[in-house]
Amino acid sequence: MATHIQEQQSVVRGNVSKSIARRSSRSRLVRFSFLVPVIIYLLIFFGYPLYYSISVSLEKYTLQTEYTGNAPFIGLSNYIAVLQDATTGGAALHTLIFTVGSIVPQFVIGLALAVFFTKKFPLSRFLRSLMLLPWLLPLVVSGTVWRWLFDQTNGIIDQTLAGLHLIPAHFGWLTTPGYALATIIVTNIWIGIPFNMVLLYSGLQGIPGELYEAASIDSATQWQRFWYVTLPLLRPVIGVVLMLGLIYTLKVFDIVYVMTGGGPANTTQIFATWSYNLSFAQQLFGQGSALGNVILVISLVVALFYVRANRQQDA
Repeated sequence: MATHIQEQQSVVRGNVSKSIARRSSRSRLVRFSFLVPVIIYLLIFFGYPLYYSISVSLEKYTLQTEYTGNAPFIGLSNYIAVLQDATTGGAALHTLIFTVGSIVPQFVIGLALAVFFTKKFPLSRFLRSLMLLPWLLPLVVSGTVWRWLFDQTNGIIDQTLAGLHLIPAHFGWLTTPGYALATIIVTNIWIGIPFNMVLLYSGLQGIPGELYEAASIDSATQWQRFWYVTLPLLRPVIGVVLMLGLIYTLKVFDIVYVMTGGGPANTTQIFATWSYNLSFAQQLFGQGSALGNVILVISLVVALFYVRANRQQDA
C-alpha cells in the first residue's frame, strides 16, 4: 500500500514538473516573441548598414562598382591611407577642439540654467519652454541662421561689433582661419545648451529637498550645499549628459557643412565633414567609410568607458 502511494506521488510530482517546465518554456517563447520585432528592426536599420560600411571600407569601391558590382578586396589599405593623410590629422585636431570647446560651455551653462530654473518665479515654465527652441530647430536651419548672423556684409554680429569698434568693418568670420572654427563652436554651444539643461534639470528634481534643509540647519552656505549635496547626487546624470554630448558632438555634420563646408583651407574640417568629402566629393568611398568607422569606434569606446565607470561606481 505504501509503495503504491509513493508511486502515485512520484507520478504527480512528474506531472507537476512537466507542467511547470511547459509553462516556463511557453513564457520564454512569449517574451522572445516581443523581442523579435526589435531584433528585426536592429538588423535591418543598424546591422546591415554597419556591415555594408565595413565591407566598403575593405574594398576598392568606385562609381564603376555601382554598375558592375565588383570591388577588389584590399584589406586595411583604406584605413592606412586615410590615417596617413595630412588632412585627417588636421581634422582630428579640429574635432578635438570642437568637441571640448562645445561640451564644456554647454555643460556649465546648462547646469547654471538648470539650477536657476529650480527656483520658483513668474514665467518660469514659459521661459524654460522657450529655452528648448534651439534644440527643436533642425540643424540645417540653425546653421543657416547663424551663417546669416556672422555674414561679413549684412550680419548683425559683424555690424554690431564693428559699430563698437571692436573689429574691422566687414570682418570675415567664416572665411578667416581660426575665427571660422570659433563661430561654429559658438553655434554648437547655442544648440546644445537646452539638451544639457533639460537632463540636468530632471536630475535636480530627483534630489530630496530634505537634504538641503538638513544642510541649512548645519549652517552650510549655498555654495557648500551645491558642492557637497547637489553635485554628488547629480553625478549619474552628469555622466549621461557628458557621454551623450560627446557622442553627439563627434558626429556633428550639418552645422559645419552649412556654415563653412570645412573651409577655409580645411581649417574647420572635422571627421564627419572630411568623411563626407572623401566619399562624395573625391569619390574615395572606401576611405570615407573607413573614417566613418573610426568615428563609430571612438563613440563605442566612449560608451564602453562610461558603462564600465558606472558599474565600478555602483559596486
